[in-house]
Amino acid sequence: MSTDATPAAHAGTDVMASLDDDGPRARLVIADISTDDAWMSITEAHATPLPAWR
Repeated sequence: MSTDATPAAHAGTDVMASLDDDGPRARLVIADISTDDAWMSITEAHATPLPAWR
């Protein structure tokens, strides 16, 4: 997985987030579904809770 933070050249993106709890640890997955291989995941324990973003 690339760690390049360069913005995509196209303006139309569809970014989604999901909690994947299939496995030994739940993971937060964030993906741009309009671009191949544009996703990242972290364990639920390391994800920032939504109220902390406000």
